[in-house]
Amino acid sequence: MAGMPAGRSALRMGPAELVQAAAMARRFYLEGKSKIQIAEEFGVSRFKVARVLETALERDLVRIEIRVPAELDAERSDALRARYGLRHAVVVESPAEGEDESPDPENLGEVAADLLGELVTEGDVLGLAWGRSTIHMAAALDRLPPCTVVQLTGVYDAGTAERGSVEAVRRAAQVSGGEAHPIYAPMLLPDPATAAALRSQTGIARAFDYFDKVTVACVSIGSWEPGISTVHDMLSDAERAHYASLGVAAEMSAHLFDAEGRRVGRDLGERCITVEADRLRRIPEVVAIAGGQRKAAAIGAVLRSGLVTSLVTDRSAADYLLTEFSPGPRPALDRADPDGI
Repeated sequence: MAGMPAGRSALRMGPAELVQAAAMARRFYLEGKSKIQIAEEFGVSRFKVARVLETALERDLVRIEIRVPAELDAERSDALRARYGLRHAVVVESPAEGEDESPDPENLGEVAADLLGELVTEGDVLGLAWGRSTIHMAAALDRLPPCTVVQLTGVYDAGTAERGSVEAVRRAAQVSGGEAHPIYAPMLLPDPATAAALRSQTGIARAFDYFDKVTVACVSIGSWEPGISTVHDMLSDAERAHYASLGVAAEMSAHLFDAEGRRVGRDLGERCITVEADRLRRIPEVVAIAGGQRKAAAIGAVLRSGLVTSLVTDRSAADYLLTEFSPGPRPALDRADPDGI
């Protein structure tokens, strides 16, 4: 139209153009047809189809909305994945203040269960380490393809085995219909000789034989403070003080890390029934489940160790990791893709 600015003229559409634009948009966005197919149907060039679709967006005829369930934070998840070089990062909403101040609320386990349902494929070997979050995850599992499930660590307390990691392994195997290889032994032993003797026992040795076959592992992370690390709570006051003097900031599967992600206190592992760190590093997919402000720094330390390839956490921990903690290795880029892609 004469006298009308070029921009407004480009956006002005008559009834026929509006109807055509709506039809093309329907074909493209809802029916999945290509621009070439649409061009052939309407007798126009594919370049005109592209212009019409662009104009339909500008005129608000088409609204593109990306929606995920309310408990998932897609932006933080993607930012965390990119910053730390992870294969997968899933950030869920943190509990409202005063609701659930536990370090790993059950919703983390529920989301992790759904993630494992995506990651595990038929014939995989799934490894589960002891931890409250992995126990929550196993309880929430409702789908897994046929796979073998192996326990990666001993139990926190022999008296709680049936309600802890042993039950988590059984539950996962029941859901998948695969074999279960639990470990009926404490995680921490009085001395290296006792631990070595237990590792040689038939049932435990059989589980250890599977460690090199694990393709997907699920682990928990603890801060070096009471109630936030199982291993911390199992040690004497003198032992806790000793490892604290070495700069321990985090614990994962009885392996200790300083703030930079370096392993410290390696002698502790000699007394523990647990998967070795070198074996963890060779597992294609290691998913850590941990959240909360009290665990945020510990999560960062373990991420810097390069042992973890994926993370399920919450917003409070993610905000810390995105602003206060610098990344280290990019583990998912250093290991083979479990899908072979």
